[in-house]
Amino acid sequence: MKKLSTIVFLIALAAGTWLFFSQREQTNLPKPYDESADAKLALESAFATAKTTLKPVFVVFGANWCPDCRALDQAMKEEPIAGLVSNTFIVVKIDIGNFNKNMDISTRYGNITKKGIPAAILLSPDGEILFATRAGELANAKHMGPSGIYDFLSKLAKL
Repeated sequence: MKKLSTIVFLIALAAGTWLFFSQREQTNLPKPYDESADAKLALESAFATAKTTLKPVFVVFGANWCPDCRALDQAMKEEPIAGLVSNTFIVVKIDIGNFNKNMDISTRYGNITKKGIPAAILLSPDGEILFATRAGELANAKHMGPSGIYDFLSKLAKL
C-alpha cells in the first residue's frame, strides 16, 4: 500500500510540475491581441492602406489565452515569415475574447472561427474573400512550427 501511495504521489507531483511550467511558459509569451481595440476601425484602416498599396488584407482572429494564436503571432514576427508577411499583406489581428467579442466580423465572412482559432481570412483591397480558414487550418499552429506556417502563408501570398 505504501508503494502505491508513493507512486500516486510521484505522478501527482510530476503533473503539478508540468502544469506549473507550462502555465509559466504561456504567461511569458507576449499578448498579441489588443483586447480594447476597435476591430471595425482597424479593418477600415487596413482597407484604406490596402487600396493604396494594392496588398491584400490578412485578418487573423484569435485570443491571448490561446497557445496556438500566440504561436502563430510569434512565428509571424520572426524571419523569414516576418519578411514574407510585411511584403505581402496588410495584417489585422482581431481579438475574439472567449468567443464573445467581434463575432459579428467572423460571421460576416462565413463564421471562420467555428473550427477553432487562430482563424484567418485573406481579403482583396476591395473586401472580396480570397481565402478563409473554414476547416481550422491554423488551429494547430503551435504544432505546425515555423516551416509549416511559412508554407501556409507562402501559398496565400500566391493568391
